[in-house]
Amino acid sequence: MSRTTRRKFLQNSLAAGTAFVVTGCGAQYHTGTPVSRANDRLRIAVAGVNGRGKSHINGWLGQDNVEIAYLIDPDRQVLAKRLKDLEEKSAGKFSCRGVTDVREALDDPHLDAISIATPNHWHSLMTIWAAQAGKHVYVEKPLSHDVQEGRVAVAAQEKYGVVIQHGTQSRSSARNAGLHDLIRSGKFGKMKISYGYCCKPRRTIGFESPSAPPSHLDWNLWRGPAIIDQYHANYVHYDWHWFWETGNGDLNNQGTHQLDMAHWALDQDQTHPIRTMAIGGRFQWNDQGETPNTMFGIGEYPNGQYVFFNVRNVNYEGYQRQVENEYYFEDGGKIIGNKYYSKGSKTGEKIDIPDGHVTPGGNWGSFIAACRAGDPGMANGNVHDAHHGCVLGHLMNNSYRLGQSVPFNAKAGRFGDNQDAYEHFMRLHDIMGNGVGLPKDGAHYTVGPWLTFDPQTERHTGEFATEANELLKHANRPGFEVPDAKKV
Repeated sequence: MSRTTRRKFLQNSLAAGTAFVVTGCGAQYHTGTPVSRANDRLRIAVAGVNGRGKSHINGWLGQDNVEIAYLIDPDRQVLAKRLKDLEEKSAGKFSCRGVTDVREALDDPHLDAISIATPNHWHSLMTIWAAQAGKHVYVEKPLSHDVQEGRVAVAAQEKYGVVIQHGTQSRSSARNAGLHDLIRSGKFGKMKISYGYCCKPRRTIGFESPSAPPSHLDWNLWRGPAIIDQYHANYVHYDWHWFWETGNGDLNNQGTHQLDMAHWALDQDQTHPIRTMAIGGRFQWNDQGETPNTMFGIGEYPNGQYVFFNVRNVNYEGYQRQVENEYYFEDGGKIIGNKYYSKGSKTGEKIDIPDGHVTPGGNWGSFIAACRAGDPGMANGNVHDAHHGCVLGHLMNNSYRLGQSVPFNAKAGRFGDNQDAYEHFMRLHDIMGNGVGLPKDGAHYTVGPWLTFDPQTERHTGEFATEANELLKHANRPGFEVPDAKKV
């Protein structure tokens, strides 16, 4: 059913007094009475309720005068369980409807906002549809699954004027805002390298054979825009992160938070890098996953500043977990672990960080405040910030995807005369060799090419441009197409 046809169907049925239900596992869940706007109650839908969506539900339950009007998930078992949980937690304060198709919720004229916690390949399309329907959007990281659909999400926000807030909770920290204000002000001198780490241990996902999807899963809706021929159990419900058609690897999963922080520290006029490259691999696990579990990525910006990024997921004895950011300055100073080290110093000094400006209320409360004010500028992590951080990760990933296999050794990195890049790559290389125990004979890196990028047109130029530009947009399944930015 098209959105126009569905809207007419809903309107006609409401006029006739019909109660709508979703049936899952033998239970029925009815819609409640629309709430008058006069009492300032905000009605929100949560899409994707298996994992991170549970945090969204709890977050909205903690806000004053917010009604969770819809839960949305293509897995009817998950949906039924979460509806039951919500009924108990809300203690009958409001009635929530469960649906499998997000478009049914977006067609409700009394819905104010949607909260998106689906797999990555759905993030932008749901955001775009919601903006077109006049709904505010809280969307989990990453905003986009690829560069082009992120640009369309930006265009949709600009055209329809809705609030879009990115699920990068660090943006709601006044301390983080204050630190980046200090860095941008030049207090520590000119920043040279903004460095992010996504080093948390993960495990192999093994292999799952193609099979029929479970009867309780609407496979058509779960796939949505992603072109996937066959179901296998490694897609549902978490390991979709490690396949290119649905996820972005840990670089733009957990790493999106640290990418965003890294970009936040750059000079304020810097949008996208002009060159990127990446080197890494999917080591030891020998499984079905496609994305790297080890990566060193580089982004160079027009003003000469760099972002370095380190993904390290392979566990080993003595593993050092690092989910953090570091900052290096041209005079040799650096900020590590929230302490400033002057050049040559081994003793860090605690930094006095004044609070920076954020909309109060944390990530949940700030979004509700922005929605009530109708002010996109109040979003802690707005659509532009989200797009810039996500594109940085996408471009690093695209370099890796175009890479060639080379023997595992210290000469694998192609950094030219960039000694900083070589030094930081060697730290990762030593860990993989001496810590993880990768053999010098038999192991291989995937070394991506340097990709040049035009921040204005958001297109690749120069060598490898043809292949790289093809990766700027994933193809979409019929009925779930991301529109052109000019036609949004």
